[in-house]
Amino acid sequence: MTEVTGITHSNSAKPRLRFAPSPTGYLHVGGARTALFNWLYARHFGGTLILRIEDTDFERSTDEMVDGILQGLAWLGIDWDEGPFFQSKRMDLYKAAGERLLASGHGYYCFCAKEELEQRRAVAQAEGRTPKYDGTCRRLSREEREKRRTEGAAGAIRFAVPETGVTAFQDAVFGRVEFANTELEDFVLLRSDGVPTYHLSVVTDDIEMKMTHILRGADHISNTPKQVLLYEALGAALPVFAHVPLILGADKTRLSKRHGATSVMAYRDEGIVPEAFRNFLALLGWTPKDSSKEVLSDRELVQQFGLDGISHSNAVFDRPKLDWFNTEYIRAYPAERLIPLIEEEWKKAGVTPLQREPGWLARTVDLLKTRARNLKDFADAFRAFFSDDFEADPAAVTKFLSEASIREILVELGSRYATSIEEFSEQGTEKILRDLAAENGVKAGALINGARVALTGQAVAPSLFAVMMALGKDRVVGRLKRC
Repeated sequence: MTEVTGITHSNSAKPRLRFAPSPTGYLHVGGARTALFNWLYARHFGGTLILRIEDTDFERSTDEMVDGILQGLAWLGIDWDEGPFFQSKRMDLYKAAGERLLASGHGYYCFCAKEELEQRRAVAQAEGRTPKYDGTCRRLSREEREKRRTEGAAGAIRFAVPETGVTAFQDAVFGRVEFANTELEDFVLLRSDGVPTYHLSVVTDDIEMKMTHILRGADHISNTPKQVLLYEALGAALPVFAHVPLILGADKTRLSKRHGATSVMAYRDEGIVPEAFRNFLALLGWTPKDSSKEVLSDRELVQQFGLDGISHSNAVFDRPKLDWFNTEYIRAYPAERLIPLIEEEWKKAGVTPLQREPGWLARTVDLLKTRARNLKDFADAFRAFFSDDFEADPAAVTKFLSEASIREILVELGSRYATSIEEFSEQGTEKILRDLAAENGVKAGALINGARVALTGQAVAPSLFAVMMALGKDRVVGRLKRC
């Protein structure tokens, strides 16, 4: 029986954690949350966060994916203290670890061909047995293994799992977890070409990098007993394992592309601001000590984060909730913080912003941000506030500008604004509009709605007269006259 509970954390021992993505895809939601939880825990205890790129899948790992992961972390605001380290540059360490396990009797050479192994697994499945390695080469004598190696036979190194008992560990989230050793197969450590498997490279690195905590998704629980056995065989103390619940879609199935965007950068491209995504992500499977509010600053997240707040049940990715967080953060952002993000959206949408007096842009952003759902609104729904190159919503035109009589009155309204000697103010523009409506026997609301569409292209916008102040007299006059 293998019974290892792991080291415990105290405030006197600074924790060391790692985020270790595989660059076979971009940074997705699950990976981003894992990175965030590790970052929050390290920052809470004043510890160290290491970034390790697990790129030993040479066929699927790409530099493009590495760059995508780094960009995703940077956008999220997750920094690290050491690294990035690349496993592809640490192959000698894994080879040495494999040799140690051979020498200690915890490993053995396996000469079974891939085709042979696949055939055995197929037979096991057909017979209703668990498809796992049957120990053929484990039963070879040492002399026979050495003879085959001397003859040049290619062999992988497997770990000799104990044939009886259980392997157990104490998980910081789920409590005691145990596996019968008969459920575990003699897993491969080093393939015949010398490339390490996930288990060997991960444990070797975690020992060498002195990891104290392994915080990762619950889908790794089944990997943990094999890694516990490796720690024990290599004579190393076990870290604290903490497995966090999975993230599901609204239909309670594993989050995937069919649920919408899963790449972190895709949410950026949809106009989500990083603080909103970070706050939303932190609450997927974790409950802060003070649950009286949901909008939490980085400082509050760091202060409150702990493993005891991690849920046992899977989290649901609630897209409307993410959108709510986004609107809350956009509203709270000062204009100076929003403007660089908005300018990025303008570049993507081909918007050339108007050149106006100092302070105009910040005032206009402040006027609009309370109505913004995302950053993209500033380049499409709010485009008319920043550029003369915009298209009106056809439905809004049909609803509020279809009558020729209304358009004619709006042209006259533009002329009155142009010739009025009164100050161009909210109060003054409203008085002129209401007086003109009364003269023509129409409701002021009809002119207000029509003017809103003429000026902004949209049926919904802030107060019409606040809109006029944001656009300025000349632009208001010109757009009304073009009705």
